[in-house]
Amino acid sequence: MLMLSSPPVQFKPSFTSKYKPITTFATLGKISINKTYFLQKDEREQNGITENLKRRRLLVFLVSTGLFPTLPSTAKSKIKNPYDEKRLLEQNKRVQRENKAPDDFPSFVREGFEVKVIASDNYVKRDNGLIYRDFEIGTGDVPKSGQQVTFHYIGYNESGRRIDSSYQQGSPAKIRMGTNALVPGFEEGLKDMKPGGKRRIIIPPELGPPVGPSTFFSSKQFEVFDVELLNVKDCTRRTIAFYSDVVCD
Repeated sequence: MLMLSSPPVQFKPSFTSKYKPITTFATLGKISINKTYFLQKDEREQNGITENLKRRRLLVFLVSTGLFPTLPSTAKSKIKNPYDEKRLLEQNKRVQRENKAPDDFPSFVREGFEVKVIASDNYVKRDNGLIYRDFEIGTGDVPKSGQQVTFHYIGYNESGRRIDSSYQQGSPAKIRMGTNALVPGFEEGLKDMKPGGKRRIIIPPELGPPVGPSTFFSSKQFEVFDVELLNVKDCTRRTIAFYSDVVCD
């Protein structure tokens, strides 16, 4: 039997695997690296939180002890301007001079809806807010409800400008007391005057005229009236047939 000395035949597989071998050590290496990274990150975050807490505690300590000045707030807040009474008073007096207001005319310091009346000691203020000054005291009896009063008047606004005058109209006004024909403050100032008396009446908005296009007044203001009471007459109602009226003697 003849023996051949040729090398042994090696068989190779006829197919190749499409899957690559999995190395567990590489994966474990990645896991260990990631674990180390996250541990280091946690330590850094904890250290940062600790440092922030230390800084806050130090800041609170400095502010509370006064060693660190507090900073002004930058938030927008509505701050009311100081009430510059002197400036507003001078402004009102200047306008009154331009309008040729009479002597001893009261001044009005207005800022928005807040008004302060500045007048001499010659003026008297009542509990309801009415202010007046008597220039002349008349004689006789004061008017009563139902009686007719005849008077002259000049009306001014806060700036001292004339808004109405019976002198310019050429005839005095005649009104019966207690009939709601007058501004409440005006009638309040008339009811204790005597014939021949002259008085300046300062009427607050609460006792003033209604506001609207049918009146002289476009806003709630103080009104000033110089009044001269001429006479007071009794009135009686007479009836003739179906006609009835009031006669004042």
